[in-house]
Amino acid sequence: MTLDPWSGPAEPVPAPPRTGPDVPVTDVDRQRAADLLQRACGDGRLTLDEFSTRVGAVWSADAAGDLEKATSGIALPQVGAGGPSSGTSVGILGDQKRVGRWRLPRRLRLFGLLGDWELDLRGALPSRDAVADGVVDILHISLLGDLKIIVPEGVEVELYGFELLGDRKLELAAVPITPGAPLVRLRAYGLLGDVIVRSAPS
Repeated sequence: MTLDPWSGPAEPVPAPPRTGPDVPVTDVDRQRAADLLQRACGDGRLTLDEFSTRVGAVWSADAAGDLEKATSGIALPQVGAGGPSSGTSVGILGDQKRVGRWRLPRRLRLFGLLGDWELDLRGALPSRDAVADGVVDILHISLLGDLKIIVPEGVEVELYGFELLGDRKLELAAVPITPGAPLVRLRAYGLLGDVIVRSAPS
């Protein structure tokens, strides 16, 4: 076979793009996956605990398989997704408790008289506004009653207000703050009652 001296060297054939679970991911890929999780959380498809766990896995992902695992199983929205942006609850002469799966608005106001409040935010479904703003505001005003709040590990909490003749404790696990998880901003004012905020695993 005779080579044509005028044709020059053959151009290299580009390699096909790599695919598969071991392909490295970029921050753009991670942000896209985090946005998907935020929409799912705002639609009521993920609890605050599930969202915190998954979005933490997204931002620590090194490969495409890690992102796929962190975003799997969230295709179908729940009925009544979205939820209100604010809500008010009053408890008189009795204890109030919210645990399991319940809707958490962007702004929640709690008033109590002679009774305790207990909120477990691990199973809460944050509203779209809470996820979009990245903040959940809780106002608690109480006379003769305690407030106890449990948040997922990695969720940041800011505690403001005062207690007269009562204790307040903020006991969060010594773990990194989960990127993308909403901040819980608590303003608590009470007379003869304690405020206890702590984090706990799933």
